[in-house]
Amino acid sequence: MTDTTANGVKRVTGLLVIEVINSNPNGDPDRESDPRQRPDGRGEISPVSFKRKVRDLIGEKDGAVWQAVQTEMSLSDEKFVILESRGRNRKQIEEELKNGSFQNKYWDGRVFGNTFLEEGAADTIKTGVVQFGLGLSVAPIEISRHTNTNKAGVQEGKDRGMAPMGYRFVPHAVYCMPFFVNPSMAHKSGCTQQDVNLLFKVLPHAYAHTRSHARPLVDLRHAWVVEHKSVLGSCSDFAIIEALTPNKNGDLNSPSNAWSDYTVPTQLPDPLTARVAGLRDLMAE
Repeated sequence: MTDTTANGVKRVTGLLVIEVINSNPNGDPDRESDPRQRPDGRGEISPVSFKRKVRDLIGEKDGAVWQAVQTEMSLSDEKFVILESRGRNRKQIEEELKNGSFQNKYWDGRVFGNTFLEEGAADTIKTGVVQFGLGLSVAPIEISRHTNTNKAGVQEGKDRGMAPMGYRFVPHAVYCMPFFVNPSMAHKSGCTQQDVNLLFKVLPHAYAHTRSHARPLVDLRHAWVVEHKSVLGSCSDFAIIEALTPNKNGDLNSPSNAWSDYTVPTQLPDPLTARVAGLRDLMAE
């Protein structure tokens, strides 16, 4: 039987396998919103950009995702407020830190941690239970740049508008983003297994329900969750991630053209299977 912390939180190693088709999964503001790319040509997706999507889906209390998950899990709006949201009242939050209601109110504070390092609040949450790593493409990416046009001009004297290279996208790529559930931080943040379960319910909808003009075709192919037999960890995180990462067929130094260009694992090898409590694909649930 899997052991847990006092808050019931289990240790988990996860991996998101993300397919991108003619989309910009994460623009780089330092490069005119080009898709993020490292010097070796491989693409990147920042952890912050992915967590923003999850926060938005939970924070939008009138939205379809929250309404469905709230009903299924019997959750209250008041306990699952999003701290990292626009228009937040700092004075109110400072008062909540002082009177002790902060921890019970903000879901993302309990799960991801927070940066409200206020004076006199040294024991407030700093590091969360769940951490997402950098999303990295399996193969180098190609970046295409097109000009956006607008039938109605936006400049005086112009009968039409143009934005040269305003549409920047990756024709095709597969990215992998690891994530980790660390039970050791649960007693500090107040995170419970219910909080983690909510994350698991929302993860499959993170891209499908936040589509935009820049990323119409970005979605999860797999959302692997590997539960350890011990809160201390029953095998190497790196071994799990390596075992579930797709392999590109053919030339490893060229961009892919389709999902079929990859060999995609669907299970762990026997030695690892024996050392973990279970493997789930949230996309299949």
